[in-house]
Amino acid sequence: MKLAARVSQISPSLTLAISAKAKAMKASGIDVCSFSAGEPDFPTPKHICEAAKTALDQGKTRYGAAVGELKLRQAISKKLKNDNNLNYEPENIIVTNGGKFSLFNLMQVLIEAGDEVIIPAPYWLSYPEMVKSAGGTPIIVDTLAQNDYKITPEQLKQAITPKTKLFVFNSPSNPTGTVYSPDEVRALAKIVVEEDILVVSDEIYEKILYDDAEHLSIGSINDEIFARTITSSGFAKSHSMTGWRVGYAAAPIEIIQAMAKIQGHSTSNVCTFAQYGAIAALESSQECVVEMMQAFAQRRSYMYEAINAIPQLSCPKPFGAFYLFVDISQTGKKSLDFCNELLEAKQVAAVPGIAFGADNCIRFSYATDMNTIKKGIQRLKEFVDS
Repeated sequence: MKLAARVSQISPSLTLAISAKAKAMKASGIDVCSFSAGEPDFPTPKHICEAAKTALDQGKTRYGAAVGELKLRQAISKKLKNDNNLNYEPENIIVTNGGKFSLFNLMQVLIEAGDEVIIPAPYWLSYPEMVKSAGGTPIIVDTLAQNDYKITPEQLKQAITPKTKLFVFNSPSNPTGTVYSPDEVRALAKIVVEEDILVVSDEIYEKILYDDAEHLSIGSINDEIFARTITSSGFAKSHSMTGWRVGYAAAPIEIIQAMAKIQGHSTSNVCTFAQYGAIAALESSQECVVEMMQAFAQRRSYMYEAINAIPQLSCPKPFGAFYLFVDISQTGKKSLDFCNELLEAKQVAAVPGIAFGADNCIRFSYATDMNTIKKGIQRLKEFVDS
């Protein structure tokens, strides 16, 4: 059977592959310490689940609008205005099957053969694959650990060509946990406006910040950058709703209308009663987010100090998300070999950095309990020392 050529251009997700392998080992009775999945270990807050149950009892089980329930889009509009200073009306918002599909859908409506999309590396592994699936060309710009893995305005300007259509911006970042300061965001926005390109701002981790880190939505800076910005987010990370698959994009109306066409012929509406859980996530107390953040902060501090105490390993301090991006170059191993050997020898699951465009690093997620973290880091130390 001959498959479409586009399939051969897309790489499988290494994060999902490693997570699946670790889960299979656990299922067979092996004691695995998994730091692979970008998924909070907390249950979805009770009031969100209750809202979805109530929606079920009320018969919210029918087809809905492809763009999402109006009440949810109104709640997202209010959230974006209050939290992000982004003035998107409900008609400028589309609800998608997770934040991931908002980005995939966007690439389908914006990108075609000949278009270039600038992606700073290390990057979330799906960005380049989404660009390639739409026929575009990912332009990877390598960043440095010494600069906390941040693309500079000079790097962005240098990467732009007449073929550049879109810049992918992610802060707080997966896989590095880096957070751009407001001044750094403003400097990048200036280049986007001057060069007249578009920017998609992936803000899925915006609520997960540490110390004095501050999140600034790039589209909020002025009218010129707002007109060139697509904002993508969702509920998976902030409200521990990974399996609910509720995300969204906010953008100029012509982009949302185009995305609605794609969605109307692909996924149709997001699960109707799940959307009512998302409404509760936005309209109820955010204390659940604060509680998760307190736990993440404690885990981050312990894991950061413990890993940097291992002589052959190092990583910059993350100020957002729930990842450490660990430099393993002093071990002499490439990331895939390191992760496979670590899993086989010590039953510790991590994600190879090659998936994120950095083969000298591996990603650890601390979205897991402290006992697993302590036990896993001890095994990691034994592995590196062996």
